[in-house]
Amino acid sequence: MIEQLKRMAVLAAVVEHRSMSAAARALGTTTSAVSQQVRQLERDMGVTLLHRSTRRLQLTEAGERFHAGCAAMVAAARSAEQQLAQLRDAPLGELRVASPVGFARHLGPALAPLLAGNAGLSLHLQVDDALIDLAEARIDLAIRFGRLPDSSWVAQRLAELDLAVCAAPAYLAQRGVPANPQDLAGHEWLRVDQRHPMPPLELLGPHGAAERVRPRARATSNNQLSLQQLCEAGLGLAVLALQDIEASLQSGALVTLLPDWRPAPLPMYAVTPQRGTQPAKVRHAIAALQTYLLGLRGGRVLRPVGGA
Repeated sequence: MIEQLKRMAVLAAVVEHRSMSAAARALGTTTSAVSQQVRQLERDMGVTLLHRSTRRLQLTEAGERFHAGCAAMVAAARSAEQQLAQLRDAPLGELRVASPVGFARHLGPALAPLLAGNAGLSLHLQVDDALIDLAEARIDLAIRFGRLPDSSWVAQRLAELDLAVCAAPAYLAQRGVPANPQDLAGHEWLRVDQRHPMPPLELLGPHGAAERVRPRARATSNNQLSLQQLCEAGLGLAVLALQDIEASLQSGALVTLLPDWRPAPLPMYAVTPQRGTQPAKVRHAIAALQTYLLGLRGGRVLRPVGGA
């Protein structure tokens, strides 16, 4: 079937260019090869398609009817190629982005310039803290943080979020302010429920020092925003991203503890389904995110990877 389709395309080229030699030049082959392809097509179909003379080529009645289908096939292939080129070169179609709840508020301002500049692009946001099946949800680009599960998807590191141990002033007034990492073990904790048993909390200190603490979790959640709200309510300590709690720190709803001891920065990734050249909508979306993240650099809240 593949060879037959090729011969049909050759016939369409012969008719389009009105000679075997012109068709051969257009196809990047020899006149003899074009003639052989047309003859083989006639043998396969059991009918003469072209009347040949030294001066001109003319389609037979059967050839005219058959050529109409051949030309339509070539036109459809060219149209498909053009549409694919548009998707490759310009942001078109629906961009499907997945993000955790905590970061989703940044996607609007990050992607708004891209959407404003490309009328042929639409957006679907899949906001979920659960590790959804990205292939099943037909996601083009997923924002992920921390350690990534094994998969066939490709992760591009975008930035690092600075973390801090946080508490509400009301909680500290009741339970006291921890003076060193060892004090943390005696406090109530609000933690992300990722796996059991829950891993220890690792803190990095001055001069390369490190401490591991095994906090007692009073509450867990798969949603970082919920942990922040529980922390602001005074239910315990939590490790939160500074990028997420700027407003709460400014209002005094939260304070950071142990400024010399911080959890390791949380890596942020753009996860995409293919290793080769990405569609234009994905490439432009990643570039828009990188531009937006550069604007959040102040105060070491969020540090883009590879930036100056």
